[in-house]
Amino acid sequence: MTSSRLYLLGLLALFGAYVALEYYRPKPVDWRPTLSNPDKIPYGTYALFDVLPQLLDTDEVRSVRLPVYNQLFGEEDPERNADNLAGPESPEDREVATETRPPAPADTARALPEQLASYLFINTSFSVSRLERPALLRFAAAGSDVFIAAERFDEGFIKALGVRNADADSLRAPGIQAPDSVQVQFVAPALRTATLRLPAWAAAQRLALRPGHTGTALATDAQGRAVLLRLSHGRGHVYLCTVPLAFANYFVLPPRQRQFALAALSYLPTGRPVWWDEYQKQGRAGQQSVLRVLFEHTSLRTAYYLLWLTAVLFIIIEARRRQRIIPVIKALPNTTLLFTRTVASLYQQGHNHQLIAEKKVTLFLDYLRTRFQEPAPDLADEAFRERLSQKSGVPRPRVDELVRFINFARTAPTVTDQELLKLSRAIRDFKRESA
Repeated sequence: MTSSRLYLLGLLALFGAYVALEYYRPKPVDWRPTLSNPDKIPYGTYALFDVLPQLLDTDEVRSVRLPVYNQLFGEEDPERNADNLAGPESPEDREVATETRPPAPADTARALPEQLASYLFINTSFSVSRLERPALLRFAAAGSDVFIAAERFDEGFIKALGVRNADADSLRAPGIQAPDSVQVQFVAPALRTATLRLPAWAAAQRLALRPGHTGTALATDAQGRAVLLRLSHGRGHVYLCTVPLAFANYFVLPPRQRQFALAALSYLPTGRPVWWDEYQKQGRAGQQSVLRVLFEHTSLRTAYYLLWLTAVLFIIIEARRRQRIIPVIKALPNTTLLFTRTVASLYQQGHNHQLIAEKKVTLFLDYLRTRFQEPAPDLADEAFRERLSQKSGVPRPRVDELVRFINFARTAPTVTDQELLKLSRAIRDFKRESA
């Protein structure tokens, strides 16, 4: 018993050590480019969001978890749900849809917020619905600023601004090998030192103005292709940047690399409220819950709680009802054959089978009463023998021989094995022939 306890304690100690090792083991670095402000991973934007109040000299930096239309007009975009149900579109599909759809109305009946603000989008991809495009442009035209950093832009939105997005590989001359990294720098001489070297996959897009449109390239790559554009729109500006990872923690925390992100955002006016978009990265607040529809309505929420209460009551009552298992009682075995064999062995040990022969004769006479309706068979009567021969169909000599064996078994003091066997065979043959 002591050794078993020692083995058990040893196993428990090993299990506890394994759990502690797994719990305190350093977690692998998460390199997903979430660009979300709560994330402190390398490609999150926690550091930049934290420094925005000091950078833009404002006390109002707000994380927005609403679509653009809701944020600007305070109501639901009637076409966003339809766009979401349709699924993601490729850039080619957006281009075709933009050319085939009629232009959306400016919707001047709805008033924009009176206070000017800076609207920031730091995403891997930027998309808006058909009604959100003119609304966001109206917001900029009213005097606000929109800063969008993304690798992929909504084709309809940038086309309305006179900008096209091009892959860096398609702009490279034939025969030139793709570089492993890309250096981006500002055009302004005062910001020449704010350079940043990015992996080639993190700076794979470039911006170009369409013919007939104007804009200012604020930052370019080594070949002079724009990665940051400022577009004047009404009284405000729209900034487009194709290197969103430059604003991630990995490039903002090091002192030498943070200058690019800080310099890019320094073009925004100070003292204004800042809206940091998180809707396109995290969705609506609470949207991750699969039960959000139930909890939004009182009746559904009550039904959900009643369902759980009923389930708990059912489990408790069912457990109490089935607490004791009804034992299975085996049926008693049929020992008739065993009893018969035991009694027969007792008779056989005496070597005198007179009692067995007498019982066989008694059973045979009962057979005659039930089979041939002979209530009082008299074996010594000639008429009875003849009648029995006719009823059974057994020849008269066979009947006389059977009667002789029966009379011998009745009168003999002892019956041997051979004599009992002859009597049994005679009775058996009679029953078989009379059947």
